Amino acid sequence: MKWVLQDKKKKKYSLRRLIKSFKYAFCGIFKAYKTEQNILIHTIAMIFVLGLSWYFKISLIEFCIVVFAIGLVISLELVNTSIENTVDMAMPNLHPLAKNAKDIASGAVLFACFTAITIGLVIFLPKILELF
Repeated sequence: MKWVLQDKKKKKYSLRRLIKSFKYAFCGIFKAYKTEQNILIHTIAMIFVLGLSWYFKISLIEFCIVVFAIGLVISLELVNTSIENTVDMAMPNLHPLAKNAKDIASGAVLFACFTAITIGLVIFLPKILELF
Protein backbone atom coordinates (compact mmCIF):
# COMPACT_ATOMS: atom_id res chain seq x y z
CA MET A 1 0.00 0.00 0.00
CA LYS A 2 1.33 3.41 -0.94
CA TRP A 3 0.76 6.29 1.45
CA VAL A 4 0.03 9.60 -0.21
CA LEU A 5 -0.47 12.97 1.43
CA GLN A 6 -4.02 14.16 0.90
CA ASP A 7 -4.86 17.72 0.05
CA LYS A 8 -7.09 19.58 2.46
CA LYS A 9 -10.10 19.23 0.18
CA LYS A 10 -12.73 16.97 1.76
CA LYS A 11 -13.40 13.73 -0.07
CA LYS A 12 -16.89 13.06 -1.35
CA TYR A 13 -18.96 10.34 0.21
CA SER A 14 -19.47 7.21 -1.81
CA LEU A 15 -20.74 3.68 -1.34
CA ARG A 16 -17.44 2.32 -2.67
CA ARG A 17 -15.51 4.29 -0.06
CA LEU A 18 -17.84 3.08 2.70
CA ILE A 19 -17.47 -0.56 1.62
CA LYS A 20 -13.67 -0.21 1.52
CA SER A 21 -13.66 1.20 5.06
CA PHE A 22 -15.60 -1.85 6.30
CA LYS A 23 -13.21 -4.13 4.43
CA TYR A 24 -10.20 -2.51 6.13
CA ALA A 25 -11.87 -2.73 9.53
CA PHE A 26 -12.62 -6.44 9.12
CA CYS A 27 -9.05 -7.03 7.89
CA GLY A 28 -7.81 -5.40 11.09
CA ILE A 29 -10.00 -7.60 13.26
CA PHE A 30 -8.92 -10.76 11.43
CA LYS A 31 -5.25 -9.72 11.67
CA ALA A 32 -5.62 -9.26 15.42
CA TYR A 33 -7.13 -12.74 15.74
CA LYS A 34 -4.20 -14.20 13.79
CA THR A 35 -1.50 -12.43 15.79
CA GLU A 36 -2.80 -11.67 19.28
CA GLN A 37 -3.20 -14.34 21.94
CA ASN A 38 -5.20 -12.17 24.32
CA ILE A 39 -8.02 -11.50 21.88
CA LEU A 40 -8.52 -15.25 21.58
CA ILE A 41 -8.70 -15.51 25.36
CA HIS A 42 -11.27 -12.69 25.44
CA THR A 43 -13.28 -14.43 22.74
CA ILE A 44 -13.33 -17.71 24.66
CA ALA A 45 -14.49 -15.79 27.74
CA MET A 46 -17.14 -14.07 25.60
CA ILE A 47 -18.51 -17.41 24.35
CA PHE A 48 -18.59 -18.74 27.93
CA VAL A 49 -20.38 -15.65 29.24
CA LEU A 50 -22.90 -15.63 26.40
CA GLY A 51 -23.57 -19.30 27.19
CA LEU A 52 -24.18 -18.40 30.82
CA SER A 53 -26.48 -15.61 29.67
CA TRP A 54 -28.54 -18.07 27.67
CA TYR A 55 -28.52 -20.72 30.42
CA PHE A 56 -29.66 -18.35 33.16
CA LYS A 57 -32.05 -16.45 30.87
CA ILE A 58 -30.83 -13.08 32.09
CA SER A 59 -33.00 -10.02 31.51
CA LEU A 60 -32.65 -7.84 28.43
CA ILE A 61 -31.04 -5.05 30.46
CA GLU A 62 -28.55 -7.48 32.00
CA PHE A 63 -27.79 -8.90 28.57
CA CYS A 64 -27.17 -5.42 27.15
CA ILE A 65 -24.79 -4.65 30.03
CA VAL A 66 -22.93 -7.95 29.44
CA VAL A 67 -22.65 -7.27 25.70
CA PHE A 68 -21.41 -3.74 26.40
CA ALA A 69 -18.73 -5.06 28.77
CA ILE A 70 -17.62 -7.67 26.22
CA GLY A 71 -17.51 -5.05 23.46
CA LEU A 72 -15.51 -2.70 25.66
CA VAL A 73 -12.87 -5.32 26.46
CA ILE A 74 -12.45 -6.54 22.89
CA SER A 75 -12.44 -3.00 21.49
CA LEU A 76 -9.77 -1.92 23.94
CA GLU A 77 -7.73 -5.03 23.08
CA LEU A 78 -7.85 -3.97 19.42
CA VAL A 79 -6.80 -0.41 20.32
CA ASN A 80 -4.03 -1.79 22.54
CA THR A 81 -2.74 -3.94 19.67
CA SER A 82 -2.80 -0.92 17.39
CA ILE A 83 -0.87 1.20 19.89
CA GLU A 84 1.71 -1.55 20.45
CA ASN A 85 2.24 -1.98 16.70
CA THR A 86 2.57 1.76 16.15
CA VAL A 87 5.04 2.17 19.01
CA ASP A 88 7.10 -0.80 17.79
CA MET A 89 7.24 0.69 14.30
CA ALA A 90 8.08 4.22 15.46
CA MET A 91 10.51 3.22 18.20
CA PRO A 92 12.38 -0.01 17.33
CA ASN A 93 14.87 0.64 20.15
CA LEU A 94 13.87 0.52 23.79
CA HIS A 95 12.72 3.85 25.16
CA PRO A 96 11.02 4.61 28.49
CA LEU A 97 8.19 6.58 26.85
CA ALA A 98 7.54 3.78 24.36
CA LYS A 99 7.34 1.35 27.27
CA ASN A 100 4.98 3.71 29.10
CA ALA A 101 2.65 3.97 26.09
CA LYS A 102 2.48 0.20 25.71
CA ASP A 103 2.07 -0.42 29.45
CA ILE A 104 -0.67 2.18 29.80
CA ALA A 105 -2.59 0.76 26.82
CA SER A 106 -2.32 -2.71 28.35
CA GLY A 107 -3.47 -1.28 31.66
CA ALA A 108 -6.60 0.09 29.96
CA VAL A 109 -7.45 -3.40 28.74
CA LEU A 110 -6.80 -4.87 32.18
CA PHE A 111 -9.00 -2.24 33.82
CA ALA A 112 -11.81 -3.02 31.35
CA CYS A 113 -11.38 -6.74 32.12
CA PHE A 114 -11.72 -6.11 35.85
CA THR A 115 -14.83 -4.02 35.15
CA ALA A 116 -16.30 -6.80 32.99
CA ILE A 117 -15.51 -9.40 35.66
CA THR A 118 -17.24 -7.25 38.28
CA ILE A 119 -20.29 -6.90 36.04
CA GLY A 120 -20.28 -10.67 35.49
CA LEU A 121 -20.10 -11.36 39.22
CA VAL A 122 -22.94 -8.97 39.99
CA ILE A 123 -25.17 -10.51 37.32
CA PHE A 124 -24.23 -14.20 37.47
CA LEU A 125 -23.09 -14.93 41.04
CA PRO A 126 -26.58 -14.72 42.59
CA LYS A 127 -27.94 -16.98 39.84
CA ILE A 128 -25.10 -19.49 40.31
CA LEU A 129 -25.58 -19.49 44.10
CA GLU A 130 -29.29 -20.24 43.62
CA LEU A 131 -28.26 -23.59 42.09
CA PHE A 132 -26.85 -24.75 45.44
